[in-house]
Amino acid sequence: MSDSFSFSIDATDGAARTGAIRMQRGEIRTPAFMPVGTAATVKAMKPADVRVAGADIILGNTYHLMLRPGAERIAKLGGLHEFMGWDRPILTDSGGYQVMSLSDLTKVSEEGVAFASHIDGSRHMLSPERSMEVQTLLGADIVMAFDQLVKTTDTPEAQAEAMERSMRWAKRSREAFDELGNSGALFGIQQGGLDEGLRKESADALRDIGFDGYAIGGLAVGEGQEAMFACLDFAPAQFPEDQPRYLMGVGKPDDLVGAVARGIDMFDCVLPTRSGRTGQAFTVDGPINIKNARFAEDTEPLDPECGCPVCNQWSRAYLHHLVRSGEILGAMLMTEHNINFYQSLMANMRSAIAAGEFQRFASGFVARYKQEE
Repeated sequence: MSDSFSFSIDATDGAARTGAIRMQRGEIRTPAFMPVGTAATVKAMKPADVRVAGADIILGNTYHLMLRPGAERIAKLGGLHEFMGWDRPILTDSGGYQVMSLSDLTKVSEEGVAFASHIDGSRHMLSPERSMEVQTLLGADIVMAFDQLVKTTDTPEAQAEAMERSMRWAKRSREAFDELGNSGALFGIQQGGLDEGLRKESADALRDIGFDGYAIGGLAVGEGQEAMFACLDFAPAQFPEDQPRYLMGVGKPDDLVGAVARGIDMFDCVLPTRSGRTGQAFTVDGPINIKNARFAEDTEPLDPECGCPVCNQWSRAYLHHLVRSGEILGAMLMTEHNINFYQSLMANMRSAIAAGEFQRFASGFVARYKQEE
């Protein structure tokens, strides 16, 4: 276990918790949303602006960075923090999801996953040992164990097989991480689809190996919010109360609120940045498509209740013009607002939990956010 990693819970309200992860590069307030910096950049954002928005930690992607510009090159240039100009904590995913979802000619074996690069077709092998090596070269503060992607739509047999292999890979990840002398933290990843028994078996195996934190993987892959919440009604409680719980790849604002209500501490998702680049803005009254003609002469800010730099200075009409014109600034400003909106939501949840008012906040937020539905 890492001596430079600690987690404390300051307040609870039902299953919801607020606290902090403390690491050498800074404190991560929980519940926390990690903006995704896939290729050493949170797309359309400068690192300083991501920090100003309230982010304590960002996520980098093992698969993309090992292919371009290369983990060895980034290490030679001082590590990912120096390379991209972000001095706060970075969590890197294991590459398992991308290698299965983006690559051609993928072959899974007990050794790992052999795949063809989506960039140039070159052949690679990503194993638990190589994933730990890449993440160590990048200099990640939180490293994720290597796992096999399992979808909730896969057969029960396929889910069980992938979960069992992921647990063997988790043990190899732990051993390789320790052999590398990595001083950061290592998180294990639970798999098992929507099956409570498989999830319990996975959680027990991870706890036996021992990790600094635990992630719930294999959700938000098409099963729908109701099914995801049903899984989260039991999955977080299968892990120790005194260690952080991370729900990978989630999600929409109302997903975050529902997951925090069920005991989740950490999140990541490309949604706020991807939506910003495609003209969607998140507001307390639900998402809006700024390309819609009704915003062409709208002098209101994106979200009248948002105090971010974008909402303080520019109108919906101007942003409508920028996005419809394909101007780069449109993608930048829309993304900046969305990142601020997500960080503000996390801050409001932390405050509500601390005040013992989370249930009231959650029901009010969701009712307003989903009112058009």
